[in-house]
Amino acid sequence: MTYRKRLLLLIILDSLCVFTAIYFSHLILSTKYYLTPFLVVSSLTLLIGHHLLAAYYKLYKRVLEYASIGELVTIFKSVTYSILITAVVQFLFYQDVYIRALVITWMLLMLFIGGSRFVWRLYRDAYLKVKNQGERTLIIGAGSAGTMIARQLKNNSGSKLYPVAFIDDDCQKQQMEIMGIPVIGGVNLIEKSVIEFDIKNIIIAIPSLNKKELNKIVQECSKTNVRTQTLPMIEDLVLGKVSVNDFRDVRIEDLLGREPVKLDDKNLLDTIHHQTILVTGAGGSIGSEICRQVSKYKPSKIVLLGHGENSIYTIEQELLNTYDEINFVTEIADVQDKDKMFAILLKHRPSMVYHAAAHKHVPLMERNPEEAVKNNVIGTKNVAEAADHAKVKTFVMVSTDKAVNPTSVMGATKRIAEMVVQHMDTISNTRFVAVRFGNVLGSRGSVIPLFKKQIQAGGPVTVTHPDMERYFMTIPEASRLVIQAGALARGGEIFVLDMGDPVKIIDLAKNLIKLSGYSVEDIGIVYSGIRPGEKLFEELLNENEVHHKQVFPKIHIGKATFIEGKFLSVLINEFENLSIDELRVTLLDIAGGRVKEEKLVVNY
Repeated sequence: MTYRKRLLLLIILDSLCVFTAIYFSHLILSTKYYLTPFLVVSSLTLLIGHHLLAAYYKLYKRVLEYASIGELVTIFKSVTYSILITAVVQFLFYQDVYIRALVITWMLLMLFIGGSRFVWRLYRDAYLKVKNQGERTLIIGAGSAGTMIARQLKNNSGSKLYPVAFIDDDCQKQQMEIMGIPVIGGVNLIEKSVIEFDIKNIIIAIPSLNKKELNKIVQECSKTNVRTQTLPMIEDLVLGKVSVNDFRDVRIEDLLGREPVKLDDKNLLDTIHHQTILVTGAGGSIGSEICRQVSKYKPSKIVLLGHGENSIYTIEQELLNTYDEINFVTEIADVQDKDKMFAILLKHRPSMVYHAAAHKHVPLMERNPEEAVKNNVIGTKNVAEAADHAKVKTFVMVSTDKAVNPTSVMGATKRIAEMVVQHMDTISNTRFVAVRFGNVLGSRGSVIPLFKKQIQAGGPVTVTHPDMERYFMTIPEASRLVIQAGALARGGEIFVLDMGDPVKIIDLAKNLIKLSGYSVEDIGIVYSGIRPGEKLFEELLNENEVHHKQVFPKIHIGKATFIEGKFLSVLINEFENLSIDELRVTLLDIAGGRVKEEKLVVNY
């Protein structure tokens, strides 16, 4: 129905309501009903007054499907003021006010006009309740978000979900009904409610939940083997990227990530705004997220440097579509090419370099230690020296917890790369720092994508050891730490995030299986054994590096242990002449500080 037809229909309906109310008011009062100037003037005044006030309060623009208290208040104002206007006209023309008739007319108008608005909604709700055969859905959270979700699902005839019950820990809401949907109890009743109400889908609708509370709810939901979903990210709703009906499955990242570290926006603006920024490894998981985070602070130019053309192209297109005021420049180059690094940094002369290019896969680097040296050590040295030559203000290297007491080639090369950065800080005007964190959730080659593929294939999920633990953080969190470290840098620091408690990989696997809608028995878990170079437990700082003072919320600076540059030169010049076993031993000795007489400890 067009707007004009709908408007005409409502005007005719309200006009009939006005005349009917006036007629019945006189009939109820047993007055002699005949057309007199008094009655005509009163009727016309009431009719015109109501329509004018209805237009003023936009009563005819209200969507009847969502008629609620707001519409009732508007009707009350429109009817009340039109009755008052009629009373004034009666007094001005006839020096008399027919109070009883007007009072009864007011009550009848509220009944007729208000009822006409709500009858359609009652009919529609009842019709949809019969028609909607969507999956029976349990909504956890009977607050504003949960109520909004329930209303959307009930009013959307095309929805595949239909709300039948709420769960909420608020005692004042329990045993009550919201839009005809019962609030049956707290989180402890989730499993019982799923059975009692034959629930096929669960939606968690509490945007304010912290990670600990969400984990508790998900653990209860996992007992039911019913699909559990949650609301989209609030920022995505606000930006219009998704609608409130675009529920997503609860991800393992929701449970393992900590509450986000709040950045020092003023300091970051001073550091990044209107500056030229260069990111190596810009197409990787961390590098691309650094580019996204940095772009929010409106630098004048970001140089996207990477070896893989496809990944660089992908992040370039994403950023171009989001930030049209920033100049994005791509450089396809290998950090192992020293001359190219010098040329690129001299060409762009960035004020800040984020060095995220590295080989990171532990088993692969165990078998190819010379490649780990070339990329992680020599590549870092090349970019660092180029940064010094181009007079870059700050150089931030992305490191790993595997650099602490390393047992793997990858960890050893990252620790030696830290030493390169620390050494460069002692001989350069550029501020050189490193940022150390644990495993990154969802990054390419990480354990979670592997587990997901194994679950999709029907299992089993392979875990190396039942006692293996790891620290985890999200890609955005890791990237925020990197850019915050750049703003905090004084030179020579190793920044470490307070990553909370480590997570057992076996628990991670079990949670992921349950969140995917399966039982552990269905998928199965097998132990493959610890791979070469792996440790059961990772550390963020060794005993000689522990420094408990925080320089920023959840950010520590470790004490730095490093060796003189000549030992690094020997390694770089001679590593190709060593066998794989000799190279592995040499790397672990240097990274572990097992170089006699020349070891230094510097405190920050």
